[in-house]
Formats: sequence, C-alpha cells, structure tokens
Amino acid sequence: MPIRRLDHVNVVTANLEEMVAWYEAVLGLRSGPRPDFPFGGAWLYAGDAPVVHLVEDTGRARTGSEAALKLEHFAFSATDASAFERKLAEYGDPFKRIEVPGAGLVQFHVADPDGNHVHIDFAVDE
Repeated sequence: MPIRRLDHVNVVTANLEEMVAWYEAVLGLRSGPRPDFPFGGAWLYAGDAPVVHLVEDTGRARTGSEAALKLEHFAFSATDASAFERKLAEYGDPFKRIEVPGAGLVQFHVADPDGNHVHIDFAVDE
C-alpha cells in the first residue's frame, strides 16, 4: 500500500463565504463540485484536484485534535484498498470504512497515536 501523495486538507470554519473568497483571491484556488454531504461546506480546486475542503462550523462539540485547531484531518490517496484493510485488521487499529456518495471514493478513517484524524482514499473501481 504505497502512499502516493497528500490528497487534501479539511478545515472547519464559521466564516465559510469569507474563507472561500480568501482561498480564491489569495491562493488562486477555484470553487468546484462537492458531493452532497449533509452539512455545509465548499471544495476548492488546484487544477482538477480539490485540495482544500472547507466545512461549515455548526457549533457542534468537537473533541481531540479538532477542538484546539481548525485543521480537522489530513488525507492520503493510495492504491490497493484490500491490502490496506487487511493491514489495519492485522494491526488491530479501529477504523471506519466509508464509501463517499457520488465521488467514486472509499475512505478508511483512522487515528494516529496522538488522536489525529487521518483518512486514506482509494478509488472505488481499483
């Protein structure tokens, strides 16, 4: 299961419109398509890749690393989801497997030893 690259960052914000405007104006990213998640947010693209995911802060209680920081998680794109799932089972780490509706992705959500939320993304059709 070789890691290929960092996929995106996900940032929680109470200022969604202002954040979108800043990422577009200052970093030159552009708003683009986003799956129909049950919460507000925006995806910002560099070329064809959505590299910053903004999530609207609804005031819900947060725990762990996201309580102190605005960075909610980081993600990697990888290949061979079956091998990765076997590795997680062998290692004994808890994980959550999610198929993202309309995005063609399967995600494995895990926590590092410090409790940071990390997910590994795989193409559904690999």
